[in-house]
Amino acid sequence: MPILTFEAAEGLLKALEDFLDKSDASFALIIERGGSILSQHGKIPTTTDPTILSALAAGSFAATREVALRVGETEFSALHQQGRQSHVLMSAINDDAMLMTVFGPKTTLGLVRFYSVSAVKQIAAVLRQACEQPQIPIDLGSEATDDSHDVFEEPSRHA
Repeated sequence: MPILTFEAAEGLLKALEDFLDKSDASFALIIERGGSILSQHGKIPTTTDPTILSALAAGSFAATREVALRVGETEFSALHQQGRQSHVLMSAINDDAMLMTVFGPKTTLGLVRFYSVSAVKQIAAVLRQACEQPQIPIDLGSEATDDSHDVFEEPSRHA
């Protein structure tokens, strides 16, 4: 995954805002396949920890990928889970990320799926552009490296 710049983070947030406005979903997360949150927007219950939610979603999507392989697919592009009050749609963005959407009874799976297609394309474009940006390491300057040997040097013994 790329290091997200301020512009990339803004692009991801804008894509999520637009998606939630159009789909009437309540919450969306862009998750790296390892479970880290790249961006999030919307409202979820205060008792829900987005970090745990993203880790569980990543694990669920990984398990679903294995199921797809077992039935002759390379991957399922989406996974839907339905509850009484909350529904979850997870959509693959690319090999490294997915979109997780939480929605309730005020919207439909069809509406969320419809708008998720364009949201996924928009998010993929932002991530692709971020990957193409040169990754310039931070120069800590000579101050950080000149005195570092003093920190790791064995103390001298004076007898």
